Amino acid sequence: MGQKINPLGFRLGTTQNHHSFWFAQPKNYSEGLQEDKKIRNCIKNYIQKNRKKGSNRKMESDSSSEVITHIEIQKEIDTIHVIIHIGFPNLLKKKGAIEELEKDLQKEVNSVNQRLNIAIEKVKEPYRQPNILAEYIAFQLKNRVSFRKAMKKAIELTKKADIKGVKIQIAGRLAGKEIARAECIKKGRLPLQTIRAKIDYCCYPIRTIYGVLGVKIWIFVEEE
Repeated sequence: MGQKINPLGFRLGTTQNHHSFWFAQPKNYSEGLQEDKKIRNCIKNYIQKNRKKGSNRKMESDSSSEVITHIEIQKEIDTIHVIIHIGFPNLLKKKGAIEELEKDLQKEVNSVNQRLNIAIEKVKEPYRQPNILAEYIAFQLKNRVSFRKAMKKAIELTKKADIKGVKIQIAGRLAGKEIARAECIKKGRLPLQTIRAKIDYCCYPIRTIYGVLGVKIWIFVEEE
């Protein structure tokens, strides 16, 4: 049997960093972990809810708008710093959006002693991020575009970014076939076996009329 490991967890401490920075006693560790999960889920739900509300646009550029690449959480004694790394922060730049999000998060955190500080950071090269590419593929598949065409177009988008290799895999009932299968497309180098290689990875589910498709994307950024 094949031995599988998450490419990000495999490289923690070398080329990958933790997205949460805080200290807790062992007995309080699980509470801090659950609090982080609540904060991340609240932010993602807020963006998803407001994106559905405020846009009926069918432009191709909207397929990857407001996609969160990752959320950093830094906890101090009296402050929780939340840094949202996002591809195209159009929604969060609207007047009152940050204040509304802070109120929602304060309810989730449910702590009077700690105040929240939210910062937005735009990703410099959006199409270097696997989450944004996965969202783009999902948008194409929901609009009945061929999965092969969507994968090839996503590969083309990575030409704008400075990367050394990319691999995209889609699994499930592709094109509505009775038997599920996996299709893969690759370009450039992808040394998954070396820890010094900086690999960005995401696993993204897509709901279609034929069932759920799973998209996995690996991006080889650089080698240290």
